[in-house]
Amino acid sequence: MKFVIAIEPGDSQYAFGVSVPDLPGCFSAGDTLDEAIDKAREAIDAFCAALIEDGGDLPAPRPLSEHQADPDFAGWIWAVVEVPIERYFGPAEKVNITLPRLLLAKIDEYARQHGESRSGFLAEAARAAMR
Repeated sequence: MKFVIAIEPGDSQYAFGVSVPDLPGCFSAGDTLDEAIDKAREAIDAFCAALIEDGGDLPAPRPLSEHQADPDFAGWIWAVVEVPIERYFGPAEKVNITLPRLLLAKIDEYARQHGESRSGFLAEAARAAMR
């Protein structure tokens, strides 16, 4: 799953601070930009594992542009990270569905253009529809 992260610039005295706007309370830091991004992935993974184990639902993601408009993040660096949290939702199950060929082709093209699999796209579309 992809997550938007906001990185507060650091320097030789201060670490790079990381906030995950779609997961209130999820944050981390790193001494370098690369370390900050790696630590953000770890923080997101741990945060989501705890949230799901406690029976919570992940908040709906908001568009990057919405986060960028937040004055609290003015001057911060933006990135999108992939964190494989799907394993916390239980084992995957195969399903057999029937879709019109043209719709399936459009789904596959959209998923490919966005670096997703067909299954990943359909799962996220279902989550979004049920929010």
